[in-house]
Amino acid sequence: MGMLRADIESLEQNGITGIALTRLGDPDVIPLWFGEGDLVTPDFIRDAAKQALDEGYTFYSNPRGRPELREAIKHYLARLYQVDVDVERITVPGSSMLAITMAAQMTLNKGEHGLIVTPHWPNIDRAFQVTGASFSTVRQRWSEGGWQLALDDLRAAVRPNTRALFLNSPCNPTGWVMTREGQRELLDFCRQRGIVIIADEVYHRTVYDAEAAPSFLEVASDDDPVIVVNGFSKAFTMTGWRLGWMVTPRRYATQMAVLAECFNTGAPSFVQRAGVVALEQGDALVARLRAQYRAGRDAVMEILAAHPRIELATPEGAFYAFPRIPGLRSSRAFVEGVLAEENVGLAPGYTFGPGSDEHFRLCFAQSPERLRIALERIVRYIDSHGL
Repeated sequence: MGMLRADIESLEQNGITGIALTRLGDPDVIPLWFGEGDLVTPDFIRDAAKQALDEGYTFYSNPRGRPELREAIKHYLARLYQVDVDVERITVPGSSMLAITMAAQMTLNKGEHGLIVTPHWPNIDRAFQVTGASFSTVRQRWSEGGWQLALDDLRAAVRPNTRALFLNSPCNPTGWVMTREGQRELLDFCRQRGIVIIADEVYHRTVYDAEAAPSFLEVASDDDPVIVVNGFSKAFTMTGWRLGWMVTPRRYATQMAVLAECFNTGAPSFVQRAGVVALEQGDALVARLRAQYRAGRDAVMEILAAHPRIELATPEGAFYAFPRIPGLRSSRAFVEGVLAEENVGLAPGYTFGPGSDEHFRLCFAQSPERLRIALERIVRYIDSHGL
């Protein structure tokens, strides 16, 4: 008998990390496996962190987040979505992934059921698993016009003991974006069934026909069963800073303070100061990144979508492509082969949930030149192996 709980003993490393760790940091590899580009965080954000360090922002602060950062998030959301979010609903515990883990712990008990909209980021499985609850998935449907979530499929997947529903829009890895009408319909259903929606909106600024993707904050009231998770990593090229936030029902302000103390005692103070500057001065950066990601998406569609062996719909949001090679027997063997022979790092489809083993994922946030080289190498591998 192991010393750990059974649901902890059975944890396995996700398929992306398992591939990437074998060549992580190798300068010969073009890394398209993780959700980040090759641009460092801009000077104006880094300078804010340096100044905060010089000014002595090295002490504990409010575990729910420094007051000035929570106020900045409130004003940012108001500017972006025309909503007035009570600052008491906002918590900055650390990374966005930590916020998702907290949301799962808050909502799921052993013996209850969680539902995950898939394809999905694999660590969501682990966050649900460590609660001791069971979980299952409901899959988005693919067509040449794009990925969509059929709400009838979701309703059919709900069980009597379903307590939490996780969805990510814009979606990693498919690029699906949920409509505002879909959010309203889903929220009405979850209200009736007592299901908490855990909405991961970290790619909210990476959409190609609007300033921001629709948010559940636009349709939910202060005390609706919704936890919205967001963060700085993707919108402001701050992946290594581990800074995110969550918006929860107002009545749980005390519980959020206690949980934030238990999990991380708050994000580092100097990092939070940089976050304030990112929110207040980052719109031009967001626009530049959107233009780069659009060019990357165009290159992916030009080179991969035109290939006769690849099925790929244009992503509406985020900065990933999730191509399918019909008949592919093992997405892990495929990405291992591309890495070994072509020095391109990809993520295997199987790790994104059931039904995805004919897919692979790539991040097109890299600089245009490197991305085109990587795409041409992928095509060369497919052609040379007769896939």
